Amino acid sequence: MKKFLFALLLLSVSIGIQAQKKMPEVSVKTLDGEEVSSVEFSNDGKPMIISFWATWCKPCLNELSAFTDEFDDWHEETGVKIIAISIDDTRASARVKSLVYGKDWPFEVYLDQNQDLKRALNVVNVPHTFVLNGKGEIVWEHTSYNPGNEDEVIEQVRQLIK
Repeated sequence: MKKFLFALLLLSVSIGIQAQKKMPEVSVKTLDGEEVSSVEFSNDGKPMIISFWATWCKPCLNELSAFTDEFDDWHEETGVKIIAISIDDTRASARVKSLVYGKDWPFEVYLDQNQDLKRALNVVNVPHTFVLNGKGEIVWEHTSYNPGNEDEVIEQVRQLIK
């Protein structure tokens, strides 16, 4: 019983620490090549979803397509903003831009060509999705994608607006 309580205490502390994690200050680029600091990502006090992806990653594209399908309803219900961060390198940035415009994604897309933000957030594999509260604190994260995972993402957002 003591081991169980100790494990529960450790889990609570780790969740509390995770909830306090802020976005690091790292420069990324817009699709037009303008530099933007990641600490400038904001949504007027409402939650944000940040998804790391790559053009070569089929699960990433599936996740972002699922987000696209649900975005209007999610935004109307929660006010959530979605930001997609491509980890493709400089050579692939032209493909990123054409892919994004071709898919007509309704969210902001940035390029992390040097993977500085990816490293700062300890993203190992894509897709890697974060949910941030209205204060810009990371409160939840998830790696990989399977159909239906988008329901778990929006549920995390719903919990934040309650």
